Amino acid sequence: MASQKQMEVVTKGTGFRRRPKTITYTPGTCELLRGDLEKEKQRLQNIFATGKDMEERKRKAPPARQKAPAPELDRFEELVKEIQERKEFLADMEALGQGKQYRGIILAEISQKLREMEDIDHRRSEELRKGLATT
Repeated sequence: MASQKQMEVVTKGTGFRRRPKTITYTPGTCELLRGDLEKEKQRLQNIFATGKDMEERKRKAPPARQKAPAPELDRFEELVKEIQERKEFLADMEALGQGKQYRGIILAEISQKLREMEDIDHRRSEELRKGLATT
């Protein structure tokens, strides 16, 4: 069996007395560390020599997969979801006793979203009227 060296690791500044952890290093572990250090050293030499990381050149972004385009979410529906999220957030903050701090901000955001929804509704109504008038 290979010889093993043991080191004690002591944490500083915790304020608690702990039993020190014992970490066992085998010759194989040390060889792995040396290999990693050599790779890192070579990588840094390449960066200093060329100004670029060679690993970045090797790693190209994978080709984009052709997915079926996600159905475009209607802005009106997005606004409904955003308002619901803000209501839930406000309810959570009130449950934590911090509702007063957020109430004004959240209600102002909800009001803004409602105005945007009204604008969308008005535009859709106009488009519908124009569509019905031409037929």
